[in-house]
Amino acid sequence: MKNKYIKLKAIVILLLVVSINLNSQSEPFNCVTEAYLFQSNDVYAQNLASGNATLEGIDIDPSIINGVGYNPKDGYIWGSLKSPSNTIIRIGNNYETTHFTLSNAPYSYVGDVNQDGIYFLKNGSSSFYKIDLDPSSPNYLTNIGTVNLSQAISNHDWAFNAVDDMLYTVEKYTNILYKIDPVSGNVQALGEVPILSGLDYTYGAVYFDVDGNFYISANQTGTVYVIYGVQNVTSSLDMQSNLFAYGPSSSQNDGARCPTAPVPQENCTNGIDDDGDGLIDCDDPSCSGVASCPEMSATSTGNDGGLESNNRLSQQINQRNLNRVKTNYKFEVSSAKKIIKKASYGKKSTTEVTLWDFIPMEVIENTYVVESSPTDLKDITNAVDVLSVDYITTNNEGLGTIMVLETENSVYEHTKHICDRFTGAELLSVSNMEINDQVFIKSIVKRPDGGIEYVASFSVSESQDKNSFIVESHWNLDKYSQKGFYNFQIWASSIDHLYKLSKEVLDLINVQKEISSYISSEAPPVFIRKATYNNGKIDMEVVSTIGATTISIDGYKRATETSESENLNFTVALENSLNTVSLETDKLYDFGFRLSNEYGMTPDDLFLSDGTWGIDYSSESFVSDFSITQNATNFGEEAYQVERNMAASFLTNQDVSIYRSLTPKFEKVDLSDYDIMSFIAKGTGKLKITLIKESISSWDNQPYIIIDLKEDEKEYALLLSDFNNMLDNESLTDVKMLFFTMLSESSIAESKFIEMNSLHFLKGATASVVDNESNNIIKIVPNPVVKSSQLKFHTQELGKYSFEVYTIFGKQVHKEVFESNLGANTLIFNRNDLAAGIYFFKIYSGKKEWKGKLLLR
Repeated sequence: MKNKYIKLKAIVILLLVVSINLNSQSEPFNCVTEAYLFQSNDVYAQNLASGNATLEGIDIDPSIINGVGYNPKDGYIWGSLKSPSNTIIRIGNNYETTHFTLSNAPYSYVGDVNQDGIYFLKNGSSSFYKIDLDPSSPNYLTNIGTVNLSQAISNHDWAFNAVDDMLYTVEKYTNILYKIDPVSGNVQALGEVPILSGLDYTYGAVYFDVDGNFYISANQTGTVYVIYGVQNVTSSLDMQSNLFAYGPSSSQNDGARCPTAPVPQENCTNGIDDDGDGLIDCDDPSCSGVASCPEMSATSTGNDGGLESNNRLSQQINQRNLNRVKTNYKFEVSSAKKIIKKASYGKKSTTEVTLWDFIPMEVIENTYVVESSPTDLKDITNAVDVLSVDYITTNNEGLGTIMVLETENSVYEHTKHICDRFTGAELLSVSNMEINDQVFIKSIVKRPDGGIEYVASFSVSESQDKNSFIVESHWNLDKYSQKGFYNFQIWASSIDHLYKLSKEVLDLINVQKEISSYISSEAPPVFIRKATYNNGKIDMEVVSTIGATTISIDGYKRATETSESENLNFTVALENSLNTVSLETDKLYDFGFRLSNEYGMTPDDLFLSDGTWGIDYSSESFVSDFSITQNATNFGEEAYQVERNMAASFLTNQDVSIYRSLTPKFEKVDLSDYDIMSFIAKGTGKLKITLIKESISSWDNQPYIIIDLKEDEKEYALLLSDFNNMLDNESLTDVKMLFFTMLSESSIAESKFIEMNSLHFLKGATASVVDNESNNIIKIVPNPVVKSSQLKFHTQELGKYSFEVYTIFGKQVHKEVFESNLGANTLIFNRNDLAAGIYFFKIYSGKKEWKGKLLLR
């Protein structure tokens, strides 16, 4: 958090100057809900529920401020100054400061103030001293004595619990919770904090709330932990501890908070965002292990990772995904190659450095390592070498993955945080963590299947003289240097596993060549949590952690797979920390864009791609023309629409195949709610349509149907139940791709063509239609219609009615006029030569109208 942005700093300083000029008297904070995180001489207001920290005061004093505490007697925050010596500082809510020099007040990095206004400061391991900060006391601003601790402890902050007026702290290294009597100095060890067991962090900021819940912030990762009702704890056995929030890392830090202010708590079972952090139930870190919320999720394998975040190689990537689908490729952990720690581990290589020299071993307890390298990336990306390993439990679940990709002349063009949000994932949080006192960006990603992963990316290059390494860590790919890199993508099941893996990677890098410098950027303070695209509109949730009021979005879209790029830009106002934003983009195939904030801080980048139309690699040489056009038709919310139209021409005596993936990563889609596949097409000969399901391993066993194409355009409505190999529509829960094969019918090469548009899936007709005005019901017997059906309904007046039937594309195929009876009416509908499919009908007069669906088999 020490890498500050000059522009923001100038803005904040200007605001502070204005504030001071408008209010010459420093005003107290009083008892507010925020916690205040001091870092050197900067102040962050932190929402403990969300972990978000907003930089509110910059360089509020020339010296380092530490040992801070909130004084209930005057409402100010007080701190200890490193210089001048024997100086304490009072801080008001406009960050105006006042110095007080005392006869004996040495600089201290541990401090807090109790309910009586006594400031307790500790600068060693075995004693503390007290300063009276009660303005009504005759001893105001004097050192009133020193107290020896009953045992020495190594801690970096402590806080008063207003419930029992005792001091509490957690010791570094041991992770033991201590209760300290501020009068006698007696130190009572309450046991290791369960949630901190095995961790090696510094706890530089701790806080209390009105209920005696104790909040502990880890410097390196920014994770906020909680011990509930600490005044009731007697040992580790009755200590209830958990994760609470994920915040930014910090150093040279300390924390202060009014201990009688509440902190909102999340109810983990009601489906509501109770604490206002934008996270509901199990997405909230404080729900980890609570109710049905898992403590951690198994991670995805490196074998599925590494696809690029742009459109440069979309065709090659699509072909790679197609190959995996056609061969029903699945990475099996149980049969993967296990990696054993070698004697040379952690030693400088005596030969050429390889990617294996950077792979941690025995870092995550109770796991073994398997190779999961997606070697099919080398032929389609800018990687010249690829290696990934998964860290696997005895239950064959992943707890972490490291992917290393070597590139030449540029950084690797993929990051999980850019790509995954437009394929159903959510970015729950993004902030900094510190490894070896250097800043890196960590993000928390929720996968489409609900699993949560903790992610970091950085790249390593050689220095100009080749004698050392340079580490770069950025959110935006264009921030990286134009040189060759070892690119690291690391994801894990917890922040702690991510930290351990990342730190070990850096240590292993340093063994091969000393890391001479680090170049890093801050995490974006305004980012897109999740985004979806449908029918020409992008809906996004935008998170702002800095109170941004405006964002600008600029990028390039392609309307179809074969279109040129065109620029799109938007300016959008934000009102809250979590905002719903809609962009009218018109229909598109892909869209890469940047979201910038008004402070000029790190922008967020995203890349969207729809599922793709493509030519099967075995057919490419026969295709003379292939084009994709947009489809302007909107079939409504009840339809599953496959965007864009396809046309192709061939000269061949072999089968020719064209595919359409339903998602950009060829992931499964649930089509079990739909009964009909409908489209308009024309072409030559027979067309085989295959639905590719994830659960079927044999290509020949996939559901399919064969239709005859006509030279003239024809509407098709295919009942999914009529597909061969189809058990029932409920089995269509995992359709990954549509495969269209023009079947060869001659050994002589023939010219053929196909045009297909308005492709969509529809739900079947209902058995009856309710008239909302009179609650009269039209009964259709039978529906589906085989030869004919009766439409039975009631009218309350005599008169002429029209009965009309339309195709799903709006073409009228039947019309008749009849005289109604008073009361019950029966209308006979004969299908005659109408093709199978779904149709719409309406019966209407000048005063009344019914609408409904007819399903013809």
